[in-house]
Amino acid sequence: MLNRLSQSAPESLEAMRKFSETYAKRTGTFFCLDVSVTAVVIEGLAKHKDSYGAPLCPCRHYEDKAKEVLNTYWNCPCVPMRERKECHCMLFLTPDSEFAGNDQSINTQALLDAIQ
Repeated sequence: MLNRLSQSAPESLEAMRKFSETYAKRTGTFFCLDVSVTAVVIEGLAKHKDSYGAPLCPCRHYEDKAKEVLNTYWNCPCVPMRERKECHCMLFLTPDSEFAGNDQSINTQALLDAIQ
């Protein structure tokens, strides 16, 4: 088991899990075949929600995360995802992606198991 320095609040993790499922179903996208990718991204969104008040994309580097949150461009779902269904994080994948699985849901226990 990994010892993580910073954990998201359980309620934020659950909120981001539910958001991710709802958004995947609404957009016809799917989670990655590798559940650990889905879990790490959802946890990253939850951590940013806790720290900055918004689910800033966790897969990008920012000089100033607080400023990026205010710009809203990279807040999930980011502009590329909303406009073109392009998810840099591989959380929301179109069915034709070689990395897309068949799932649009992830249960809480599977999520916790994958991030620990």
